[in-house]
Amino acid sequence: MPKDVQSCHTAVIDGYFLEGHVPYKAIERLLKEKPQDIVGLSVPGMPMGSPGMDYSGHKESFSVLYIKKDGSIGIWESY
Repeated sequence: MPKDVQSCHTAVIDGYFLEGHVPYKAIERLLKEKPQDIVGLSVPGMPMGSPGMDYSGHKESFSVLYIKKDGSIGIWESY
């Protein structure tokens, strides 16, 4: 797991890893599309307003990143 995409929680589902507070919609898309070159999704850090993070009126924008087998990283979805 590259340091710049690490977060607080890691899970594995259907052979993909999920790192951090990844929204259900992003997971649902991953499992529907089943991209062969992607190994997982990550929400680095713990942005306020991401699933499980009570934002108490303050919501941060954040991106869900994909990590490919070759180690490259990009944006899967933004919230």
